[in-house]
Amino acid sequence: MSFMEDQLPCLDLLEETPDILRSLMCELSDEDARWKPAEDRFSVAEVLAHLSHSEGHCYRARVDRILGEEMPEIEPDDAQMHLERYRSADPEEDFAHFEEQREINVEFLRGLPASAGARKARHREAGEITLSEMLHEWALHDLGHVRQIAELVRARKYLPGAGPFARHYRLQP
Repeated sequence: MSFMEDQLPCLDLLEETPDILRSLMCELSDEDARWKPAEDRFSVAEVLAHLSHSEGHCYRARVDRILGEEMPEIEPDDAQMHLERYRSADPEEDFAHFEEQREINVEFLRGLPASAGARKARHREAGEITLSEMLHEWALHDLGHVRQIAELVRARKYLPGAGPFARHYRLQP
């Protein structure tokens, strides 16, 4: 755990997310990764496709604009716009792409001074934001999807084998 004052916030969590996800998914088959609890819910594969897409097209693009422009206007990322792309996802390919991009992004962010966190942008929905606030939102986004994948794995992989214990769990994957 790192509490260094001379670096941007949230970088340790952002760096660890791929390993956390890998641990959660260690016993999933391809079929498990594509399983959906309901038609209107995401599968693990779709969550991985979303994370991979968001890493470069949303978060890194925002970082680059915040650092390179004075008060850029940042568009909200609409996951609903990309549902078709997520549905045809290859979980292994998307996870590998996410891991690679995340490593590059964290390395880049670690090279910035903590003072870069004060750089500002205007988000179309949230209003004025700082890079530091966006990094906290990025961590929140990661943790939300960690929780989502954990619930999907619990429901698909472990609940069916829990026998009589299963009735004690109210999962919401």
